Amino acid sequence: MEILNLSLPATNRFATDYIAQTEELMQFFHYRYNSNSDYKARLAELKDRTFMRNELSEYIGEFMDRFPSSPAVHDSLKKLKQENSSVIIGGQQAGILTGPLYTLHKIISIINLAKQKESELGIPVVPVFWIAGEDHDYQEVNHVFIENKNKMEKMVYPEKVLEKNMVSNICLDREKCRIWVGEIIETFGETEHTKNLLQILDDIINYSKTFVDFFAWIVMHLFKETGLLLVDSGDRKLRRLESKMFAEQIESFEQITKRVKSQQRSLEDAGFPNTIEISSNAANLFYYDEKQKERILLEFNQDKKVFTGKESLHEFTMNELLDIAEKHPERLSNNVVTRPITQECLFPVLAFIAGPGEIAYWAELKMAFEWFGMKMPPIMPRLNITILERSAESDLKELGLDLRDVLSSGTEAKKEEYLEKIKNESIETQFRRTKEQLTQNYGLIEELTSKEVHALLPMLKKNEELLLKQVDFMENKIQKTIQQKHEVIINKYEKAENSLRPGGSPQERVWNILYYLNKYGMSFIEELVKVPFEFDGTHKVIKI
Repeated sequence: MEILNLSLPATNRFATDYIAQTEELMQFFHYRYNSNSDYKARLAELKDRTFMRNELSEYIGEFMDRFPSSPAVHDSLKKLKQENSSVIIGGQQAGILTGPLYTLHKIISIINLAKQKESELGIPVVPVFWIAGEDHDYQEVNHVFIENKNKMEKMVYPEKVLEKNMVSNICLDREKCRIWVGEIIETFGETEHTKNLLQILDDIINYSKTFVDFFAWIVMHLFKETGLLLVDSGDRKLRRLESKMFAEQIESFEQITKRVKSQQRSLEDAGFPNTIEISSNAANLFYYDEKQKERILLEFNQDKKVFTGKESLHEFTMNELLDIAEKHPERLSNNVVTRPITQECLFPVLAFIAGPGEIAYWAELKMAFEWFGMKMPPIMPRLNITILERSAESDLKELGLDLRDVLSSGTEAKKEEYLEKIKNESIETQFRRTKEQLTQNYGLIEELTSKEVHALLPMLKKNEELLLKQVDFMENKIQKTIQQKHEVIINKYEKAENSLRPGGSPQERVWNILYYLNKYGMSFIEELVKVPFEFDGTHKVIKI
């Protein structure tokens, strides 16, 4: 594998400015992601705080016991117990078959930064991935994309989930999943690695009960040798460790909301739109109704002085909600505002790995962190990676396309230029003249018809439209037949687009890792982890 670093703009202006560390933006953060002295200052801050290290390590060890493991994982669990250790952490929803590539890019970012900081600072640094199993947006995690006839096609997991259930609680239909996975891999074509990949996935499906299980099994099969640790935010046992944190957040709900909204106003004054939707009465917690199997976002009703859900079907006084936090913490879960705060209370976080959207919403949380006597950790932009296969690189060279331009804009505009170039202009001109003459002649016929048989005008107009459509049809048919002579070149434009900028989106937001595992084998991830990435804000192109 060869790495190429390219300077490309991030997917939003905020992330672009953050990567550049502009002074205007840094006022909304406590640390710089690219400052060695800031990491040392962060360590000093962590030393003044206490963490449930032993309990956390024991919980994670128990949670991960059913997934693939290695001596490196056990070493990470031991490191977590050490008073001078810290973690590099990031998270994502449990996408089916791990979801789009950016989820694995985030994991690779966590692993690589942990190695680098452990070497630089001389302390144990543990890589931790936080599975957002408490999320309930099933539509975001239930599909992958495959290429079919030069088009990207969504393949949806064939099981409907009607309830607004947490992903952690969604069960996997093993037989349906097995057939579905087989159909996906069949679209990739058989290689020397296909049989082994199918066998591995078949075993993983047999071991998995839920979406989170399935996700965690695949992740640990791929990354177990790196010492990566996993936690599931939707796990009931983890909630027991969060009980006191829930209580503090319940008691401080007004201040949390007030401070987030104040920070949002400051960001607006600086010209940045708000990312987090938050009402002035937000409690920033969900209540899980076990009978309805639904998460309900809580707000505070100022008139009744109670916390309430939608349509006021659930109401809790402050004391009742505190009692739930103490005795049944599994019924509570965080929203986008309180999840980072809970994460910081649980883990000694040296740095948080964030995607472009996450960077923007963390900026809105600075004052909320300060209310709890904490600083936000350094927010490290995750690695943005594009995998450049040899065939795609060859196509770009033959088409005379610049890689940077394709990664930014795709190939569609260049393909349209090519199609215009190969059009037979004589045929196009003749058909245009034919349509003009037909329209002109029908105009004359319309005048005569209007005088003689006015009632037939609608039929005449319809007849004209049909003839024009037939002329258009014939012209398109002839031009497409001409295009077929150039089909090989047109396919190269489309293949390059699908590979590097599918549907106008970055590769990492569409493609799934299975395509590469089927083509290059299970060692593909191992080789990718070994690439010497630099966290310098550049786009990483991996040539294979």
